[in-house]
Amino acid sequence: MNKGISRRDVLLLTAALPTLSWSADKLKTVTATWRQIPASGEALPVIGLGTSRTLDVDLDSDMRARLRGLMTTFLRGGGTLVDSSPMYGRAEQVFGDITRDIPDRDNFFTATKVWTTGRDEGVQQMQASMNKMAVDKVDLMQIHNLVDWRTQIKTLREWKERGTIRYIGITTSHQRAHEEFEQIMKTESLDFVQFSYNIADRVAEQRLLPLAADRGIATLINRPFQRGNLFRRAGKHALPSLATDLQCNSWGQFFLKYILGHPAATCVIPATNKLHHLEDNLGAGYGPLPNQSQRREMLAIFDGL
Repeated sequence: MNKGISRRDVLLLTAALPTLSWSADKLKTVTATWRQIPASGEALPVIGLGTSRTLDVDLDSDMRARLRGLMTTFLRGGGTLVDSSPMYGRAEQVFGDITRDIPDRDNFFTATKVWTTGRDEGVQQMQASMNKMAVDKVDLMQIHNLVDWRTQIKTLREWKERGTIRYIGITTSHQRAHEEFEQIMKTESLDFVQFSYNIADRVAEQRLLPLAADRGIATLINRPFQRGNLFRRAGKHALPSLATDLQCNSWGQFFLKYILGHPAATCVIPATNKLHHLEDNLGAGYGPLPNQSQRREMLAIFDGL
């Protein structure tokens, strides 16, 4: 494993390969992959945007312009879903500040979370989140890491019934919570679940993804690059020939398409505040997705790195 190799290094190393190159302008000329939210049939682009760490920043004039451009490009490139949380520091506030005057801001699918104990505290936190994100309603409200979920889910249902939120869900980033998470999926009426899944961490394939499919629950996939570990493992390895068949021009797209090859993966939410990473991620939502045979080949390739 080459710990000194970053995602940027991998992108530079693979940029000269004879594969399809993506940019926001090119993305406008082809059709993105969308998947339905089972609860409603509403279509959702398969590549979203996470904000953990990446939007917890000071908004000086340069950063404001940079992030506003990022969000504009995200919409222009076919993205809609932006996922945040009070846990992510300033991320909700930054999102609201930089998108207030974007002409197409109504096209964002806003997702955030409640992350506190107690009914009143949950109500206050969700209201604060909406104010920070500058929205009158939230498309998706999730219970973050199952914190006081029995209390918060009652409020979420009330808010959904009155139209303040459109969808409700639960999240986890920890395998130790999977047993409880699975039980909630079996017994509660949920629109979305969010959990970690990637080509190196495939535990979700065993029970969570099949259960989501059986229960008609949409899935948001976090940590698709295992916080950069996948790029360090790819290191200086050249992309395999299979990447050309799948129209991938980077390891990032290769890793994202492995996830999207699972039919129960609704939307992947890689977090970034870098434009070239964003455009690269969006590219994974275009072109063919791997079938089961190709996913097995992708896995064999990765295991051989």
